[in-house]
Amino acid sequence: MGLDKIDRQILDILQENGRISNAELARRINMSPPPTLERVKKLERHGIIQNYVALANPAKLGLNCFTYVEVTLVRHGREGVERFMKSITSLDEVMECHHITGGADFLLKVASQDIPDYENFVLHKLTALPEVQHLKTMVVLSTLKHETRMPTDLNTQDSK
Repeated sequence: MGLDKIDRQILDILQENGRISNAELARRINMSPPPTLERVKKLERHGIIQNYVALANPAKLGLNCFTYVEVTLVRHGREGVERFMKSITSLDEVMECHHITGGADFLLKVASQDIPDYENFVLHKLTALPEVQHLKTMVVLSTLKHETRMPTDLNTQDSK
């Protein structure tokens, strides 16, 4: 599905505030509510809008330590990789898991209360997975930029 300028505007506004009313959204894009709602539904049907969520404040939840962990597996066969992928999705501390190229096999983003909590996660959960051979941890000292909004104007070829 190609995105036109109005679709991009809708996505930008909804990514900024997913709770905006259809009437307010329509007003902001200069359309009437019915066609605005139809455009939103179309974006949902095509999977461009995947979900609506509330973003929680990590510090208010006691999550003050974030780490990126490179994971190297013992073996790279399909079964081992699939077992690891299935196991890692059940660990609540893992916020993101990416299958990557380079020296490691996976890159994880892990949330924990503090360094001792992270150590407990590594010792009792992550290294307990039989597929894990090696870990390399990078601790986040501070975050300069954290975006949840996807850029909508990188591909500026309008379909209309």
